[in-house]
Amino acid sequence: MNWFKRLASGMIIGLSLFTASCGIPGSSPTPGSSTPVTKFPEKPIEFVAPSGAGGGWDTTARTAAKILNDEKIVTQPIAVQNKPGGGGAVGLAYLVDKKGTGYTVNVYSPPLLLIALNGQSQFSYKNTTPLAQVMTDYIVFAVKADSKYQSAKELMDAVKADPKNLKVGGGSAPGSMDHLAFAKAAKAAGVDVKKLPYVSFQGGGEAMTNLLGGHVDVISTGIGETLEQVRAGKIRLLAVTAPKRINTIKDVPTLRESGIDADFVVWRGFFGPPDMPADARAFYEESFAKMVKTKSWEEAASKYGWITDYKNAADFTKFLDAQNRDMESLLGEIGLVKK
Repeated sequence: MNWFKRLASGMIIGLSLFTASCGIPGSSPTPGSSTPVTKFPEKPIEFVAPSGAGGGWDTTARTAAKILNDEKIVTQPIAVQNKPGGGGAVGLAYLVDKKGTGYTVNVYSPPLLLIALNGQSQFSYKNTTPLAQVMTDYIVFAVKADSKYQSAKELMDAVKADPKNLKVGGGSAPGSMDHLAFAKAAKAAGVDVKKLPYVSFQGGGEAMTNLLGGHVDVISTGIGETLEQVRAGKIRLLAVTAPKRINTIKDVPTLRESGIDADFVVWRGFFGPPDMPADARAFYEESFAKMVKTKSWEEAASKYGWITDYKNAADFTKFLDAQNRDMESLLGEIGLVKK
C-alpha cells in the first residue's frame, strides 16, 4: 500500500504544478509571472466635454467617442458627459478628482491653459495626464456681408485709429481664446491691446446672432461656427489665423497675407486624470492614433473644418509647455494674468 500512497501523492503534486504553470482559471499567478491579470479597459469609459452641448469640445468628444466605438478601436461603451462652467474649470476639477484612475478622459483646447493663468481655476494642464492632440483649428474674423471693412488690415487700421469706434465680439470670456486671437493680431498691427474693445458672449452662436443683428462690428470665432452663414451669403470672413490657407475656406487670406504678422492655433486634444495608470495611458494614446487614420475621422474633419494634427503624449506635453509660455505673455500684455 505504501507504493500506492506515494504514487497518488506524486500525481496530486504534479497536477497542481501543471495547473499553476498553465494559468487555469481560478488558479493564482505564480510570483514574478508576466501574465497580466487584467486588460484595460474592463468597463465603460466616460468622455467629458467641459462645456454645454453643441460647442467645439462637445462636438469633438461625441465625434471621437462614436468613431472609436463604431470602428471597434475601443470595444467598451463610451458615454459623453457635459460638465459646463468656469470656462472649463468645472470639468477640470472633476477630472482632477479622478486622480489615479483610467476611465475618465476630458477634451480641451487653449482655455485649459488660460483658466489657470487668469485665475479661473486652481488647476492647470500640469494637473492632468496629456494623452494626445488630434487636431488644430483656427480663428476667423467675420463681418456682415454689407460691412464697410473689406480686409483685416482695414479693420485693424480702424481699431488703431479709434479703439472705441469698433465693437469686437467673441464667444469666449475676456482673456480666453476668441479675445486672445484678435488681441494677438491687433498687437501685431500696432494696436494698444489694453484699449481693445471686446464684448463677450455665451458661445459662438450668440456671438453670430449679435453680429447679424448689428450689435457688434466683427466677431472672432471658430471656422466651424461661421460656415453656414458664409454659405448663406450673410457674412464675410476677412482673415484666418492659420499660417497658410485652409481648404474649407480657401478664398480667405491668412493674417500674414493681410499684412499682419501673426497667427493663432486652436489645438484640441484629450487628457486623463493625474497619475493615470500606465496601461490606460498607452491604450488611449494608441487608440487616438488609430482613430485619426480612419475614413470616418477624415469625413468628420472635413465636415467641421478641422485639420488633423496628431501628437503623441510626449510631443503634446512639450507643445503645451511652449503654448503656456506664449499665452502667459499675451495675457500679460492685456493685463489679465493672475499673479
